Amino acid sequence: MVAGESLRPSRADAPRYIPIAEHGLIGDMRTAALVGTNGTIDWYCCTRFDAPSVFASILDADRGGSFELAPDVPTRTKQFYFPDTNILITRFFADNGVGEVQDFMPIVDDSREADRHRLIRRVLCVRGTLPFIAWVAPRFDYGRRTHTVSSHGCHTVFESPGLTLSLTSSVPVEIDGPDAWSSFKLHEGDAAVFALDRIGGGLEPRACPATEAEELFGATVRYWRSWLSHSRYRGRWREMVHRSALTLKLLIYAPTGAIVAAPTTSLPEQIGGERNWDYRYAWVRDAAFCIYALLRLGFTDEAKAFVHFLSGNVRPEACAAGPLQIMYGIDGRSELPEEELSHLEGHLGSAPVRIGNNAVKQLQLDIYGALIDSLYLYDKWGEPLSSEHWDAIGHLVDWVCENWDQPDEGIWETRGKTQNFLYSQLMCWVAIERAMRIANHRGLPADMVRWGRTRDTIYRRIMDRGWSAERKAFVQHEGDTVLDAAVLMMPLAKFISPTDPKWLSTLDVLGEDLVSDSLVYRYDPRSSPDGLRGEEGTFSICSFWYVEALSRAGRVDEARLAFEKMLTYGNHLGLYAEEIGRTGEQIGNFPQAFTHLALISAAFNLDRALG
Repeated sequence: MVAGESLRPSRADAPRYIPIAEHGLIGDMRTAALVGTNGTIDWYCCTRFDAPSVFASILDADRGGSFELAPDVPTRTKQFYFPDTNILITRFFADNGVGEVQDFMPIVDDSREADRHRLIRRVLCVRGTLPFIAWVAPRFDYGRRTHTVSSHGCHTVFESPGLTLSLTSSVPVEIDGPDAWSSFKLHEGDAAVFALDRIGGGLEPRACPATEAEELFGATVRYWRSWLSHSRYRGRWREMVHRSALTLKLLIYAPTGAIVAAPTTSLPEQIGGERNWDYRYAWVRDAAFCIYALLRLGFTDEAKAFVHFLSGNVRPEACAAGPLQIMYGIDGRSELPEEELSHLEGHLGSAPVRIGNNAVKQLQLDIYGALIDSLYLYDKWGEPLSSEHWDAIGHLVDWVCENWDQPDEGIWETRGKTQNFLYSQLMCWVAIERAMRIANHRGLPADMVRWGRTRDTIYRRIMDRGWSAERKAFVQHEGDTVLDAAVLMMPLAKFISPTDPKWLSTLDVLGEDLVSDSLVYRYDPRSSPDGLRGEEGTFSICSFWYVEALSRAGRVDEARLAFEKMLTYGNHLGLYAEEIGRTGEQIGNFPQAFTHLALISAAFNLDRALG
């Protein structure tokens, strides 16, 4: 070999990036990885969701790092989940055989073993004979840290400051510069296994994993099927609802109960645009809606864990933006400084790549309604709230009564000027109304006179200033005629009857202005500037809200058609990114918790409407 020459095979015909939708998700409820339909892991953070990436070629094909594993011949591929689990199987169809790669992260009860964050890749030849190639190219700390590679029998160790990974393989592995690779041939019935573990700090490399991988595969199947068996959903869209539930479960950070909005950062809302954000944190709004969805399905343990996260890690402290932040780190930390990684080009050149999120300090009044509504449902369907929880709710509602009419950045986290958003006021109404329900149901102490007076004032303000006689619709914020899909929550939150004439008129106007083939735009940035350049796609959670609003309004046939159309925009696994682009492509962080919880809610309500 010529000095400096790499053994890596030429892949000049392979695309540098595959579409966002061409991925599946695996994880261990501490971190997660994206596996492409080409067999490449191109996103993985170790040791937790918000840790620096080890593989990030989805954000920079050259500098991000990846773990490739596929036949070394031209193939067609298909990808699916092992039924009722989060074990991902990628199948390769070639002229001389059929192979598959089984990707999963074992769910381990022993916290010591869980610290390995073991990632298992089990490759099989199921028909004929196939040559395979594996290429492991970690790039630690978003590609900012160098590392060394050494071989120790069946272990290949990648060591960088702060993190050491061990690749264990049942086939020979060679080292090439900072990478490791293996070329091997499998005949029908043969299998090979690769396992990537975090080691150090008392964690030693494990033995070659062929037998153990099969045992862990079976244990992981049993875990996911046991968990899913507690679902109460028996409706028409069971497969899609259960896939959404399994996805939401993967996005829960088990040590604290926090739920990340998505496991990725900076996947663009517009290819080539700047709307690229880090979603690997626990938004109070998203997590609260997730709890609602999981409670509907019967998963009360997850709701309990989230309530524990809030009470144990999120300490309400008075500050300029209110007693609650809009988001927290998955460990409960409040500081999430935003930074741009200029050395990474971004997905398909969509820069900047950001880590951290400056929106953390924004005032978004709607989070109080989302949170207290979820606590109301937890008290109703889970277990009674404690006296400590009630004291905290009282503190929050008192603050809302004082501050509900402040202008804020709103649910969409605009980076332009603050406004009196209708949705923010709506959810302040929800915060007070649900707290009053809890107090009445439980006989708990509350300043019901003050709370009731403020609740009624908010209602009248929305009905007066939030209604545009010109548009014949409820609008985004006071003093304008701009529409906003967030108002779809008005009947869903039980603020207005779903058949109220004003609401039916609003639904028609939204359908004309913001809906395109069942897909719903959040708002029009041209008529409602949000402080950012460029455009965005339709927002998938709004599309499912639209389905639910239609079904509640009695337009069930329209709702069902819109829902079925939305299902066609999911990827081959039933996963959804944040948005849908102009030609039906998925854009934004992936998969997004918000979208999957809205799918669950829409399916429940549509089932009920259909009878």
